[in-house]
Amino acid sequence: MPGIESLGVHHRRIALVRPFVTAVRSATAIDVMLVEARDSDGRSGWGEAPTSWRVTGESRQSVTAAVEGPLTEAALGRPADDPAGTSELLARSLVRNSAARMAVDCALYDLAAQTSGVPLYRYLGGEHGNVRTDMTLSAGLREEDDDGLIATAVQHRDAGFGTLKVKVGAGGDDFSVLRRLRAEVGADVHLRVDANQGWSAEHAVSVISAWEDAGLGIDMVEQPVAMDDLDALEFVTRHVHTPILADESVWTTRDLTEVLRRRAADMVNIKLAKTGGLREALRMAELARQNGVQVIIGCMMESHVGISAAASLACALESTAAAAPGTAHDLDAGLWLKRSPVTGGAAYQLDIVGLPDTPGLGISGLATDPRPAD
Repeated sequence: MPGIESLGVHHRRIALVRPFVTAVRSATAIDVMLVEARDSDGRSGWGEAPTSWRVTGESRQSVTAAVEGPLTEAALGRPADDPAGTSELLARSLVRNSAARMAVDCALYDLAAQTSGVPLYRYLGGEHGNVRTDMTLSAGLREEDDDGLIATAVQHRDAGFGTLKVKVGAGGDDFSVLRRLRAEVGADVHLRVDANQGWSAEHAVSVISAWEDAGLGIDMVEQPVAMDDLDALEFVTRHVHTPILADESVWTTRDLTEVLRRRAADMVNIKLAKTGGLREALRMAELARQNGVQVIIGCMMESHVGISAAASLACALESTAAAAPGTAHDLDAGLWLKRSPVTGGAAYQLDIVGLPDTPGLGISGLATDPRPAD
């Protein structure tokens, strides 16, 4: 059985097709941090570490240090067919650094699936290689920002996107922009809202209740309050009818256990950058399934590498009913990038994320574009 021979880090800075604005940050480009794990048979597995000081607390420099230091020490020499066992060692090798661990974990799972000769989504238990995604839109502070958001929403509706997610909580008139948006896109489009921790509990209940009274038909509201304030999250969940989706409040199985115990949210958003990779994400999804809580698979601002791993997970969860078949997951980040840093992997057809039917993630290597950054 081949063993893990090396871990390498690749960096690309890639521009976005339009500014990405949330309640906690704004970006026009992202640092794509890729990890390449090589085994003794010469295969390469790929993973990605999304970085954000405001979300994971990680940077280009910290990811590089973590991968080249303790994560390499934990992975070298390990068998390529035991990604879960090696992932457990990764989690013990350093504290936090969840995005760096995600990158190595996913690269190891990619290698394991290649060793088995099957796509990663099948290695994880999935039956098909495509899932649906929403499209994210960013609400701004001024009315002219809202005009642009609504125009973009109509463009995506006309292109065939059935689910739109609106980032709010940045200080604008969140009630008015959703009312205008619903009127413009019509009743057939599913609308989601993500406040990115931008509200107090009382303000969240006020805004969501106003949307309900106006009959706007919001499918769910994601992380309305601060991630560490489960009292506030529980308060909002108990005082509105719209489903509340926990995101930043849930990173690990321990977090999810507490949210489930308190019934502090109706749904959970699992992101590999929070869980530290696929091993922990699978554990969390099974715990949610056992408790009758639906999950969606989300992403940060990341490239087709991270999306390939997340979409593989989503495919597997739809096969086990941890995620409802046909769910619109939150995997649109690749559509925000002007180019992919790799050849192969996930590809988009409007709101469908498709995975190649080749071993592992189907990534053949870095894209031929020689530019290290845009």
